[in-house]
Amino acid sequence: MQAATGFILVTITLDILSMSLAIPVLPPLIQHMAGGSAAAAAHVVGIFATGWALMQLIFSPIQGALSDRFGRRPVILLSNLGLGLNGILMAMAPDLTWLFVGRIISGITAASFSSASAYIADITPPEKRAARFGLVSVAIGFGLITGPVAGALLGAVNPRLPFWVAAGLSLTNFLFGLLVLPESLPPERRARWSWRRANPVGALYLLRSRPGLSSLAVVQLLGMVAQNALPTITVLYAINRYNFTMKQLSWLLGSMGVSSAIIGGLLTGPVVRLLGERRAVLTGLVFGMTGFALMGTATTGLLLLLAIPVLSLRGFADPALTALMTRKVLPSEQGQLQGASSSLIGIAGLFGPTIYTESYAYFATAHHGWNIPGMPFLIAASLLGAAALLAGLRVGAPELPQPAATVSDKSARSPSTG
Repeated sequence: MQAATGFILVTITLDILSMSLAIPVLPPLIQHMAGGSAAAAAHVVGIFATGWALMQLIFSPIQGALSDRFGRRPVILLSNLGLGLNGILMAMAPDLTWLFVGRIISGITAASFSSASAYIADITPPEKRAARFGLVSVAIGFGLITGPVAGALLGAVNPRLPFWVAAGLSLTNFLFGLLVLPESLPPERRARWSWRRANPVGALYLLRSRPGLSSLAVVQLLGMVAQNALPTITVLYAINRYNFTMKQLSWLLGSMGVSSAIIGGLLTGPVVRLLGERRAVLTGLVFGMTGFALMGTATTGLLLLLAIPVLSLRGFADPALTALMTRKVLPSEQGQLQGASSSLIGIAGLFGPTIYTESYAYFATAHHGWNIPGMPFLIAASLLGAAALLAGLRVGAPELPQPAATVSDKSARSPSTG
């Protein structure tokens, strides 16, 4: 593995860790500030998630286009700096209003994943991208393993402490990147700056401009909407249905991270080589649909935990899907592609949290005549089923010529401003 890839994986890990530290404490903190009602907290959590997604929708294409024009390095570094400063703001937030402001800023700054993914595409040959994106899943999984566990332990001391630690990690990563992160996109492969490319509509236009890319984008969008069920409702669901403690939450969230790391690090590469990228996408979606259905119908906390390994096999889909999409654009468009993908995250985030929080508030409330608290996960399972049907159509499309990797081991050992 190239040294540059290693650094990006560390960057992604620290980014995820800085955000996942807050997972166990943010929903209970919101519930406390909202007056203690689970239904009221679900509404507020939905508003927070929607605001974050709207900022992602607007600013992710801007970051992607900026990285195509000025290089990946400055965009990644500025995102880390913004996340660090935002952590300080959320740690000091006195009420829901300031927490919401912090969440909005997080949505603006937390778009470095698009630039980081473009960085991976820059330095990786096309035939190895699925395996490399699988390693990205490992980095994400590791962050999800340690973040919630540490967040729960730190939150037991003080509910604001995880935000301070997250701020410190992001700022440290920013300083580290200043010293060692090389540029991956040489000037001759950069695109001209254009607001047409940098706005959500222009970024999404790229998805329609290449044969077959729009079908893959719809599969990706459905998967992202389904995935919103996990960060939006899992904590409230586990606390209010199964009476999970902070320690039990750390087991639940940590098991998600462990499973994700195993799938991404050990299984994704071999599975993609065995099945091919398109079949790997379909396989992952079917497992994801099954896992969400098991979560939605689990009658005990133990059964909920046992559903996690099945759900985690969905991890085959995302790296293979991303690799398929990167084959269909030019090197100068990789940032725009990742910005468009992040815009899809924003679109999914605009609708997903509202779908899950409102369905949870409605179906888990006895006076409506319904008692189906797992309905959000059943909805997510249905969405992945639809994505699997579309992926099963096996719509073909030509691939664009891809150059060799642009960062060598030698250049990766010394920083460059590009």
